[in-house]
Amino acid sequence: MQDDVVSYFLRLVAIDSESRNERSMADVLKLDLEELGAVVEEDNCHKHSDGNAGNLYAYIPGKIDKKPILFCAHMDTVTPGNGIKARIENGRICTDGTTILGGDDKSGIAEIMIAVKRIVESGIDHAPIEVLFTVSEEIGLIGAKCFNKGKLQSAFGYALDAHQVGELVIGAPSQNSFIITIYGKEAHAGVEPEKGLNAIRIASEAICAMPMGRIDFETTCNVGKIIGGSATNIVPNQVILKGEARSHNSNKLKQVCEDIRHAVERTIAKYDNEIGKADFSFKMETEYDAFAIAEDAPVVKLAQNALRQLDIPFTTGKGGGGSDANIFNAAGIPMIIVGTGMNRVHTVAEDIYIEQLHKGALFVAEMIRQYSEE
Repeated sequence: MQDDVVSYFLRLVAIDSESRNERSMADVLKLDLEELGAVVEEDNCHKHSDGNAGNLYAYIPGKIDKKPILFCAHMDTVTPGNGIKARIENGRICTDGTTILGGDDKSGIAEIMIAVKRIVESGIDHAPIEVLFTVSEEIGLIGAKCFNKGKLQSAFGYALDAHQVGELVIGAPSQNSFIITIYGKEAHAGVEPEKGLNAIRIASEAICAMPMGRIDFETTCNVGKIIGGSATNIVPNQVILKGEARSHNSNKLKQVCEDIRHAVERTIAKYDNEIGKADFSFKMETEYDAFAIAEDAPVVKLAQNALRQLDIPFTTGKGGGGSDANIFNAAGIPMIIVGTGMNRVHTVAEDIYIEQLHKGALFVAEMIRQYSEE
C-alpha cells in the first residue's frame, strides 16, 4: 500500500463503494490490513443490509500490555459516488463536479491506515490497536448496528467522521424516523374533482402544522421525502411522507414526535364529510440513541493532548448528526467523533485540503503513541 496519505486517499476514492456496494473497497482494505500484520475478519452484515460486503474488523497486536485503542470509519458513500474523478487544485482535492468526492468517510480510512502503517513500520512498542471499517453507515448505521460489539476489547475509541481535524464531537442526538401515509379519495380531476379528497393537499396542510427545522438549540425536525400521486388528471388518494426528528434531550424528542402525530390527526379530522373520510397510518422508529461524554473523560483528554502536541487548534462540543459512535456508546464503548478535513460532504462540491489529510494521519499516530506511553 502507499506510504503517502494523499496517494492512498486518491486510490480509495477511485473505488466505487456506494452503500450496499462496498465489496471492492473491503477487498482492498483487507489485503492492506493483512500487509500491516493485522488479523482481519469480515462479518456477515451484508445479509442484513442486502449488500455485498460485511464489516471489516482488524486486530494489530502490540507489545504494550494494556487494552487496545479503537479507530472506526465507514466504507460506504452516498450517491452519486460511482466513477469519481478526483483532481488536485490549489492544495485541495475535489472532483469534476459530477459526483461527490467520498471524503466522507474515505479520508478517515486513509488517515487511520497510514497512521497505523507508520506506527507499525517505526518499530516502536505500542499498545494493541483495533480497527473497524463498517458498511451501510449512510443509510442508517446498519453495519455498526449488526456488528458483534462483544468482539471489541478496546478501552475507548474514535470514529473518524467529522469535518476539520481538531473537531472533537463528544455528544450527538437521538434520532427517530417516521413514515406517515395519508389516505384520501380518488376522483377524475377534470370531470368531478369535488368528489375527491386530495391526499397531497391534506399532507401539505399536515406538514404546515408540524414542528419543523430548528426547534431549539438541541432539537430538529425535517420532512425529507414525499411520495404520491399517479397522474395530473387524478385526484390522488395516497401520499407518503418520510422524515426524522433529532434531539439531545429524550423528553424533547418524545414531545416533538407527539406534536407531529397530533398535527396529522387534527388535519385528518377536518376531512370527514359526505364526500368521504380521510385516514392515515403512522410509523415511528428509533434509529439510535444520544450520547454525551464528559470533557475530562480519558477518550477526550487523549485526543486533546495529541492535538496540543501537534500544535493543532481544537474545539470540543456536541454535534447535530448521528454516526457509528452513537451505536458503540450505547453498547458501552466510549467513543467520540473526530474530524478528518472533509468539507461540503454529500454534495458534488465536496473537497478536502491536502494539509488536512496530513494532519489527520499525524493526529491518529500521535494518539496511538501517547496512549501506548501512558
